[in-house]
Amino acid sequence: MRKRRKSRELALQAVYAWEMRTGEKPSEVLERIAETRSLGPRVREYAVKLVEFVGENSAHIDDLIKRHARNWELGRMAAIDRNLLRVAVAELLYCEDVPYRVVIDEAVEIAKEFGTDDSGKFVNGVMDAIHKNMSTPQEPENRPHRK
Repeated sequence: MRKRRKSRELALQAVYAWEMRTGEKPSEVLERIAETRSLGPRVREYAVKLVEFVGENSAHIDDLIKRHARNWELGRMAAIDRNLLRVAVAELLYCEDVPYRVVIDEAVEIAKEFGTDDSGKFVNGVMDAIHKNMSTPQEPENRPHRK
């Protein structure tokens, strides 16, 4: 398995656990999970980066997901789908070195592996809508930015 895939899966686990446990920072949850595994430094570093982006920008990320997941409330989504979308949106917005197609493809593959039979299609649809929205002109204050 590729290092970035491992990082994304680790980030998904941490964000999922963070959602279930309030009071801890996402990066603290990640460190607890990472301690139980034998991970290379690059895997851990990239997972930390993703989890920190989710934690620091959770309101903005959740807003984007809500706006692009037609007829779905965040709370009604499968927990794996919701948290995978958070990680994938964070990567799409804040990791400029990763092509958007890679972000979406990886999210879809992880959704197929860990989610329901419909998760891959659902995640693909939401991520595609968010990406298309990023590619169209908007008011500057409403436009998501990659840092």
